[in-house]
This record gives sequence, C-alpha cells and structure tokens, in this order.
Amino acid sequence: MYKNRLAAAVLMALAPMGAMATNGYFSHGYGMKAKGMGWAATATASDAFGGANNPAAMVWAGDRMDIGLDLFSPRRDVSRTGSSGFGTGMDGSVNSGSNLFAIPEFGYNKMLGWNMSAGITVYGNGGMNTDYDGGQIAAVGTACGTQAQGFNQASQQAGPYNLLCGAGKLGVNFEQLIISPTFAMKVNQDHSFGASLQIARQQFKAEGLSSFYGYTSPAASGVGFAAGNNLTNRGDDTTWGYGLKLGWMGKVSDAVSLGASYTTKTKMGKFNKYKDLFAGQGYFDINGSMNLGIAVKATPKVTIAADYERIDYSSIRSIANSSRTPGDGLPPFGGIPNSLGCDTCRGFRWASVNVLKLGIEYQYSQDLLLRAGYNHTDNPIPATDVTFNIIAPGVVKDHVTLGFTYNVSKVSEVTMAYMHAFKNSVSGPSLFNSWLGDNATDKIQMYQNSLGIAYSRKFQ
Repeated sequence: MYKNRLAAAVLMALAPMGAMATNGYFSHGYGMKAKGMGWAATATASDAFGGANNPAAMVWAGDRMDIGLDLFSPRRDVSRTGSSGFGTGMDGSVNSGSNLFAIPEFGYNKMLGWNMSAGITVYGNGGMNTDYDGGQIAAVGTACGTQAQGFNQASQQAGPYNLLCGAGKLGVNFEQLIISPTFAMKVNQDHSFGASLQIARQQFKAEGLSSFYGYTSPAASGVGFAAGNNLTNRGDDTTWGYGLKLGWMGKVSDAVSLGASYTTKTKMGKFNKYKDLFAGQGYFDINGSMNLGIAVKATPKVTIAADYERIDYSSIRSIANSSRTPGDGLPPFGGIPNSLGCDTCRGFRWASVNVLKLGIEYQYSQDLLLRAGYNHTDNPIPATDVTFNIIAPGVVKDHVTLGFTYNVSKVSEVTMAYMHAFKNSVSGPSLFNSWLGDNATDKIQMYQNSLGIAYSRKFQ
C-alpha cells in the first residue's frame, strides 16, 4: 500500500508547475515547514526536503514521506508613460492574466541504519509567468508601427500592438522542476554530510515578441538576422540537465545547530525553439547558489532560525547580459540587427542577489507547532533594463510567512503555510527611447500570495 502511495505522490510532484518568481525567479522556500519560516531551513531537519534545502539534513529526518501542494498567486502589471515626439502613441498599461498556479512537492526519506539515509525530493525550483493581452498600442503611424514595418518583415503586422510592439498577446511561461536523489551520512553523533544529484527539467515558451525578428544573430538563427525563426510563438520547449548539491549540518551544542549547502551550476540543454531569443544560442543553465544557516533552541518551546543565501544569477549569460548594446542610442533604429541570440547578445541583466531569512517556531501544545518568518532579497533588475523585463518582472523583495503543523496521529501530520510578498516596482527609461528618440518611462511591478498544505507520514 505504501508503495502505491509513493508512486502516486511522485506522479503528482511531476505534474506541470507554474510561476514561482519570489527570490528573483527562485521560490521563497521548499517544503511547507520551510515556507512557514521564511525558508530559514539550512540548519533544521524536520522533513524530507533536504534535497532542496540541505542534503545533510536528511539523515536527521527519519523515515518519512511528505507531499504538498502550494497555491501561488503572483500579480504582475506593467506600464509605459511619457512618450513624446517621434514616440507618440507608445503609452499603455496592462495587467497579467494567469494569476493562480498549483505547485506540487514531494519528499521521501529512508534510514539505512542509525548513520545513513537515502531519499528523494521533487520540487519546483523556480519559474516565471507573464500573460498580457495585446492591443495597448494602436496601429501604423505610432512608433510601434514604424518599428514593425522596418524590422518585422516576417509578419508586416499593421497593429494594434502589445507593449513590446509585437502582435497579439505578450508573455512567457518558464518552469524549473528538480528531481533530487539524496544520500546523507553522520560522521559522528553531531555532524553529517550529504549530497544530492540535481536532475533538472526546464520548460519555456514565449509569445508576442514578433517586433524583434530583425534583431536576431546569424550565429543563432543560422539563416540570417532577418529571419528569427526561433524567437517567439513556437509553443513549449523542454530541456534537461544535471547538477549537484552538497551539504553539511552540525550540532555544536544541545541548543545550537549550524548548516551549509552549495549548489553547482546545472548545465542544461538548448532551447532550440528559442535559440534566437536567449544569449548563447538558446542555452539557459540554472545558476548555482550557496546557503549558510543557524538554528537556536531559545527555550524548550521556541526555536529561532536564520539563513543567508547567495543566488548567482550573474553567471548565466542568457539572463545576465545587458539588454542594451553599444549601438543603442543612435536613433532612428541604431544598433538593432545582430543583437539577439549570440553569446554576447542582449539578455535581461539580472544581478546576483543576497537573501536574508528569519524564522521562528513555537511549540504551542503537544500536537501544534506555530511558525512565522521573514524573507528579504535584493532586486535583481536595474532601472536601465526594465523594458526587456516586462516579460519577466521578478522584482519583489520582502516576504512575510505564517504556518503551522498539527499532529493528526503519532505517525501523521498536516502542515500549512501562507506567504505574502509586498508590492515592489522598478521604473526606468524605455529601451525604445534609444532607438526612437523618445522620452518614455517603463514600469514593472509585482506582489504575491501563496497558501499551501502538506501531509506527512512517518514510518516506524
């Protein structure tokens, strides 16, 4: 019976996932207990999500299975204001649709004696979704109309246009799923090490970028910069790749635990359907990260945990390259051809970020644990690169979380977690200003809510 439940849980966890942009495009936590504590989980060991948080924690978690579902609701809106002169008609605003996503997660751990464990964690690592209706910019005669006729020979659309001057709806859907087999071992009564293989699956699609056909590089398209056959509206594309997560956990006293984990860059295959969009001819690797954590048993009923994380977005050229090129700033239409798809071509200019996490857990009663947390991250997107990031507005910075675990029986428990990410916005000069001699300002903003529930079974 347990094998059937395990198979069903794995199938659920492998279901399609939605957007998870919180710490950049990474999730704000993995496992409902970690999410309830603001993702301060590097030095704690309370579930089978060590493959996502710290592999060394699994050997302290015991025999168990955890399965959860998070309902995630990001609210994204963008606008352009202040266009004038040659850019008249470029103003507009739109809210993103697709505002509710179901994100499953699964963990299983098996003790191999007192000092070793083997398990698996399946989780959504990160993602981004935007789904804007088109038609904000009217027709030929506007700057978008000139842009489309001059550089979009493949479609010759006559408008109306979306905010990036393309035809129809505008947006992306980007998902990362990690399957993480994990082995952990105690080297003595107080210290453990662990390793997880990170088997990654990415899925991506883009639509509404047709005005950028004339930007693509011959090195990317293989057929000349005017074609851009693998830029937009190609449907879903999927890649697989592999990385490694390493971890250590140590109990330095009866009241204090420390933890550390390091995740390598995950080398991914190429998005062939979108090799004209991403710098590097379609490669989009998953960046590495590093975590340090401490957990303190302040009283018999209160545990306080704190983490620091560094997420290395700047090591991935497809998102780290600037959206601007040396040829920009020469209107009209300066520096546009051959600026998408090549190794040094345009990206989204995301910077690496630092994340600070603080969580508290209170043993309210024998059967009820209460949690709260705070998670703060840097904003990865600079004001100079707002326009490209209309399709990827990962700008939220501050999260607050609440959660609880209730013991249903001696061997089963239910955990819930809530997160609110406060609205944040970034404004900057529109990229179109450089090409069209305009004075417009682009603005992207987002806030988020999520509510999740998990069921856990302990095996004795």
